[in-house]
Amino acid sequence: QVQVVESGGGLVQAGGSLRLSCAASGPIFSLNTMGWYRQFPEKQRELVASITSAGSTNYADSVKGRFTISRDSAKNTVYLRMNNLKPEDTAVYYCNAGIVTWADKWKELDYWGQGTQVTVSS
Repeated sequence: QVQVVESGGGLVQAGGSLRLSCAASGPIFSLNTMGWYRQFPEKQRELVASITSAGSTNYADSVKGRFTISRDSAKNTVYLRMNNLKPEDTAVYYCNAGIVTWADKWKELDYWGQGTQVTVSS
């Protein structure tokens, strides 16, 4: 089955950097928009950044100029480079992928990773 697996979270001091990775695997016919979301305690999940299969990107205002999303289509992987991290970036970060499988090439489904914790200390 399709799997979406994140890696790269951790603890970093304010002003530091981290890179998150997310790899999709399984019977993938096409991998469309991929994105990173984050969730603060007792808050709804919010979009951080997304990238289409054509490479168009979209960012939340709070991360523009600090975070960069990119993808390696050959590896079915999306990355999130986070620079100048702030304590308010502390959250669980989730990867999302719009995937069409070989089993049903007419339907795109959303797949989520398990989440990775990012903690920024002041």
